[in-house]
Amino acid sequence: MSAAAADLRVVNAKVVTPSGTIHGGVASKNGQIVAVGSNLPDADEEIDAEGNYLIPGFIDPHVHWGLSRYEYEDYHDGLAADFETETRGAVHGGVTTVVNFLLQRDPYLPDMDFFREVGAENSYIDFAYHAIVHQDHHVEEIDGLAEEGIRSFKVFFNWYKNASPELGIDHSDAGRTYKVLKKVADIPNGVVMFHAENEDLAIERRKELQAEDRNDLLAWCESAPNICEAMQIEQIAQLTEFTDSRAYIVHMSTGEGVDICERYQEKGVNIHAETLPAFLSHTKHDEELGVWGKISPPLRGEESKKRLWEGLRTGVVDYMGTDHCPHKLAFKEKDKGKFGDVWEAIPGDNNGIEYFLPVMMSEGVNKNRLSMERLVEVCAENNAKRWGLYPRKGALVEGSDADMVIVDLQKSTVVDDDFYHTLEPGYSTYHGKELTGLPTHTIVGGEVVVEDDELQVEKGGREYLPRYDEGVPL
Repeated sequence: MSAAAADLRVVNAKVVTPSGTIHGGVASKNGQIVAVGSNLPDADEEIDAEGNYLIPGFIDPHVHWGLSRYEYEDYHDGLAADFETETRGAVHGGVTTVVNFLLQRDPYLPDMDFFREVGAENSYIDFAYHAIVHQDHHVEEIDGLAEEGIRSFKVFFNWYKNASPELGIDHSDAGRTYKVLKKVADIPNGVVMFHAENEDLAIERRKELQAEDRNDLLAWCESAPNICEAMQIEQIAQLTEFTDSRAYIVHMSTGEGVDICERYQEKGVNIHAETLPAFLSHTKHDEELGVWGKISPPLRGEESKKRLWEGLRTGVVDYMGTDHCPHKLAFKEKDKGKFGDVWEAIPGDNNGIEYFLPVMMSEGVNKNRLSMERLVEVCAENNAKRWGLYPRKGALVEGSDADMVIVDLQKSTVVDDDFYHTLEPGYSTYHGKELTGLPTHTIVGGEVVVEDDELQVEKGGREYLPRYDEGVPL
C-alpha cells in the first residue's frame, strides 16, 4: 500500500476547470481526482507539465465502431477489432471517453452483455453507447435499452432510402420519428439524435449531376445542397416542439442549420447540435481530398464554416464529435483510388478520434477562433453533461475520474502515415496537413497511458458507462 496521499500528481500546469483556468496541478488516487490547485498532496509519481495546459480528456460522442465488419464479415467481430485499434488512436490523440453507435438489424437487448464485455476487454478508454433505431422492433426496445443505461437513440429521418445499402441502415419516416420522440420524451435524460438530410431532394440532384458526367468531390457536395439539411432540421425542430421531447442534430454542417437551431432554442425548444472538425476546417472546394473527402452530410462552403465557428462561440452549437468511421482504405475507395468514383466510394471520414484534439487546438485555440476554456466546454464538459456522464467525466474537479491530457500548444506535426495508431492503413482528410497543438501525456483513470507518443499500457480493463436518471438535467 502506498504511503503517499496520491498515486499521481501533475504540477506546473495551466489547469482548465469549470470555474476557470488556474496555475497549479491535479492529484489523483485510485483513479479519481483528490485535489486541484497549487497545494497538492505528495504522490508516488509526479509529472511536470512545464507550463502547458492540463485539460479534461476529450469525450467523443459520435463514433461508429464495428464498421470494419466488412473485413470480418460479422458486426460483432468488427466491433471487437475496432474497440482495440480505434481507442488506441483515441489515447494517442487525447480522447479518454467514447460513446459509440450500436448498429444492427437484429434487436439490441439480447446482445447487451456482449456489448458491455467487448468494450471492457478491448478498449483503452471507458465507453458508453447510443442505439440506432431503424427497425420497428428497435422502437419497441427503447424502454428496455433505457433500463440498460442507454438513453440516446439515433434516427435516420428521411435518409438512407437509397444511399449506401452496404451500411444496412433503414430510413425512418415522420411517423416512426414521431413515435421515437414521443417515447423518449418520457425517459429521464433521454435524447433523440438525428442525421438531418432529405434524400428525396438529394437523389434527384444526384441524378442530374450524374447525367452531366460529373464525378468529383464538388459534385458529391452539390448533390446534397444546404437546403437538404435545412429542411430536415426545420421538420425535426417542429416535431420536437410538438412532442415536447429532446433532439440533437449530429454532424451539423450548414450555416442555415445554425440559424434554425438558434430560432427554435430562443422559443425554448430543446434542440441542440454538434458539428465536426471536418466542417470547421475543410470546404467543398478542397478537391485534393478526392473521395477521402466524401462524407455525409457533405462539406460546405466558406460561409457555413464561418457560421459554425460563430455558433460554437455563442452557444448555439454546444457540442463536438467526429463521426469517426473506421473503413479499410480499399473499401472506402472501392478499389478505385483516392480520385476514383465519388459516387461508388463509401461516405465517412477516418481517424477522427485521433485528430479531434489536435485539429481543434490547431484550428480553434491557436487561430483565436475559440478560447481554451470554451474548447474544453464543447469537447469535454458539455458532452459529459449531455450524455449523463458529468461530473464523473468532463471536468477536472475533486471526485471526478482522473482522465486528463497535457497539451503543448507549440508542438507541431505533419499528419502522415506515422501519425495514426488506428486501423491500417491510416488515412483521413487531414493527411499531409500540419497541426499545431498536441498532447504530450494522456492519463486515463489516473494512469499514464501515452507519454511522448509512446503507449504505456495494454488494452482492456475499462468500464461500460450506463446512463440513468441521475446527472445534470438536459
